[in-house]
Amino acid sequence: MTADYTFDVFSSLDGFGSYSGDGDWGGYWGKQGPELLDRRSSLYGQDQRMVFGAGTYRTFVRLSSSSAKESGVGDAWVTRMRSLPATVVSTTLEEPLDWPDATVANGDAVDVVARLKEESDVPLRSHGSLSMNGALMAAGLVDRVQVTIFPVITGRTGTEPVLWGGADFDLELIESRTLDGRTQELTYRPTPH
Repeated sequence: MTADYTFDVFSSLDGFGSYSGDGDWGGYWGKQGPELLDRRSSLYGQDQRMVFGAGTYRTFVRLSSSSAKESGVGDAWVTRMRSLPATVVSTTLEEPLDWPDATVANGDAVDVVARLKEESDVPLRSHGSLSMNGALMAAGLVDRVQVTIFPVITGRTGTEPVLWGGADFDLELIESRTLDGRTQELTYRPTPH
């Protein structure tokens, strides 16, 4: 039996995963509310293994450092995520990592995650790591795509298109919810088109 793999990503309505420093939105585009934060805490309160690419790992370490209050991501779910075991797919990083229970897996992300899916006793989750997860989707290794869509359009300041340039997929909606009356969480099962 293989472990389920969830690609978890935040997005603006126009499909960007983040925005440039020119914006004044702060973390979550300034749209976090109690339901969103409770939902994130619930998702990250479950036993699971995180999987990151090197760039996303570096970002989370920076954001969860002593300046977390200033970055707007010092929330309980981020603290919980940092306490979960993690695998960082990288050819440049070396252990020890600045993460309580993280290991570096050298090699191609497709090979690493295929092995993790076979060996893991807990589900796998990746928050962010856009290019890595695009490759994993193309290889058929992503079981769920969970997109949290914030009610903003970042036409001028949007960076990191969430799914741009990847393969084509049909998506089966398996769960949806509205958080704080404005933010949509959509969970899909992807199938190559």
